[in-house]
Amino acid sequence: MAEITEDTRVKMDLLDGSDTEDNEIDPENEEEDTPAFVDEDDGKPDLTKLHCRFYEQQFPEIEELVVVNVRHIAEMGAYVTLLEYNNIEGMILLSELSRRRIRSINKLIRVNRNEVVMVLRVDKEKGYIDLSKRRVSPEDVAKCEDRYNKAKAVHSVLRHVADQQGAALEDLYRRCGWPLYRRAGHAYDAFKLALTQDGVFEGLEMSEAEKTELTAYIRRKLAPQPIKVRADVEVTCFAYEGVEAVRAALAAGQAVEAEEGGGGGG
Repeated sequence: MAEITEDTRVKMDLLDGSDTEDNEIDPENEEEDTPAFVDEDDGKPDLTKLHCRFYEQQFPEIEELVVVNVRHIAEMGAYVTLLEYNNIEGMILLSELSRRRIRSINKLIRVNRNEVVMVLRVDKEKGYIDLSKRRVSPEDVAKCEDRYNKAKAVHSVLRHVADQQGAALEDLYRRCGWPLYRRAGHAYDAFKLALTQDGVFEGLEMSEAEKTELTAYIRRKLAPQPIKVRADVEVTCFAYEGVEAVRAALAAGQAVEAEEGGGGGG
């Protein structure tokens, strides 16, 4: 793997900083309500209190799979932001983009596109995170995307509750989100359990107003949506008076549907 030194990073920042894209993608691109936080000095919403990483640890672990958004492609690799870690910056080195010979970097990675990558190195003091795309298998991508989508849904719910209750999002994560991750394996699973069971949020340091808001929003956003299914059925009977037998069978099916509350079809 090609090494990249601190001096190299500084030079790359100076050379490539002017070309960095400004239209950053919001990882919480869900519908949001008007923020309740207002700065007392200028009367504008204080959005900093509604930003937080998804997980309790501030930095990812080595060999952890993370979802990133590509911000800028440079000579040595691609600058990205880690969507699950409050958009901290990382880099995919050119040598870690593909196992094959790179003919066109734009065919491998593009600005503003999300990618699943593996963490190679984390320097917590300097804030450097080196990442790899070529070491990620299709199975890894599917698992990581599933975890990310669940965490994103949890984040959207907690962000709404924090906004409505005037709480800092990170504080709500400390009192609710991260304890549920430890308790249930994933906070999303705890949220889904709360749809059918009481007491899921017992023992958490939350006010009754926060619990009420959280429960109501979960039921609105995560409850299963009813779907209508249609199927074409072909029935054949070669016995004597087969037409009458088919009619009787279909009538019996409609009767069962009516008993279960579905209502008979025409």
